[in-house]
Amino acid sequence: MKQNDRYGLELAGNNMKTRFWILISVLAAILAAGPGTRPALAQFDYIDISNPFLRKVPMAVPVFKSFSGSAREKVMAVKLARMLAGNLEFTSYFTILDRGSYLYDPDRSGITAPDINFGNWTVIGAEMLITGGLKLDGDLLELELRLFDTFKQKLIAGKRYRGPVKGRDGMIRRFCSEVIFALTGKRGFFDSRLAFVSNGTGHKEIYVCRFDGKDVRRMTTYKSITMLPDWSADGRHLAYVSYRNGRPQIFIHRLANGRVRSMTKPGIQITPAWRPGRAELAATLSLSGDQEIYLLTAAGKTIKRLTNSRGIDVDPTWSPDGKKVAFVSKRSGTPQIYIKDIATGRVARLTYHGRYNTQPSWSPNGDLIAYSSMEQGQINIYVSDIEGNNPVRLTSDQGDNEAPTWSPDGSLIAFSSTRRGKSRIFVMTRYGTDQRQLIVLDGEQSDPSWSPNTMQ
Repeated sequence: MKQNDRYGLELAGNNMKTRFWILISVLAAILAAGPGTRPALAQFDYIDISNPFLRKVPMAVPVFKSFSGSAREKVMAVKLARMLAGNLEFTSYFTILDRGSYLYDPDRSGITAPDINFGNWTVIGAEMLITGGLKLDGDLLELELRLFDTFKQKLIAGKRYRGPVKGRDGMIRRFCSEVIFALTGKRGFFDSRLAFVSNGTGHKEIYVCRFDGKDVRRMTTYKSITMLPDWSADGRHLAYVSYRNGRPQIFIHRLANGRVRSMTKPGIQITPAWRPGRAELAATLSLSGDQEIYLLTAAGKTIKRLTNSRGIDVDPTWSPDGKKVAFVSKRSGTPQIYIKDIATGRVARLTYHGRYNTQPSWSPNGDLIAYSSMEQGQINIYVSDIEGNNPVRLTSDQGDNEAPTWSPDGSLIAFSSTRRGKSRIFVMTRYGTDQRQLIVLDGEQSDPSWSPNTMQ
């Protein structure tokens, strides 16, 4: 098991090497519906994100038009169209049609409705079409992008961007957000990042990448065990745990300037979890000898103790409104997930279906909790509603799958898996479909944490 460090700590007390808690990730093999026939779009304002049998929408993204015809513009037109198509395909909402089938010449065709022959797109099965055009003026880029429903011959969204060429990736991300908002009512995840742990250097360090696994950057160089990253609500800080000083200690890392500060509490400090909308975090501390969850300020000052039981309480995750916290406790004899209402103090048990249920992650929509569960020696990811009803397995028979974390729009779940031998970061839809590896690095990767939609 690759992700049991926190549980070894919690259950072992002073014996930091003991590993007892095993976190799981399990899959519900819900299959996407067959392609069917088109006019499904008219039924549900384009994309019904609550449908587990969602059919992917065929979309065409031709090479953008170069307004001046310069070689430099044409190269960028190809690159930006490819980037936009890749971002949208990553959502699992679309099938991007092969450009070899397009009846389209970017040099001769227009990008607005009066100049588009929609029949050329419907005949190849494209239900959605994105056209674009760009103009370069020195270091300034002007970019026009439009989304059309080809069957209705209707403009759904259109934007014009102007700014430095170095901002072109941001322009593409912003338009992708416009597309997803127009079709689903959500802003997507295009301005988000993932933090994770990798031991490719021989030590566990924290890394950060874009939502799609690209632009990987190493954040820590402690040459020690560093793990359990968690993003602040504004995306500006990472909390994580490191042994750099010889014991598990929480550090707060400000990304803008790289400044790092540590908490000075005695004993064990693990599983930090930022509270939504506040500069506060929950964390497991051993102040009383037993591991319990406390609410702390960002500076490490204790606000209140959140749990008090004979069993160890660890691994907090907040509801989106910050009014409740789910956590793992051994108070019933085995690791199970509980939910506490902060105002009333009421605690309710969430999981009953197995003996080891850990690593809860509350969805951004507030309706589901993903968690890891172990059965017959294998760890898998489940999701359950917040009443504990109808738990659904999302992974199955493919190594150990654990540490689920939600995309900021609640449409995807990233997790770690040993299905290919070493632990790697994977991503899937909230229904368990479209499981694919996200990051390719040396060593092993684990502990993913998805940021809010605030790219720095």
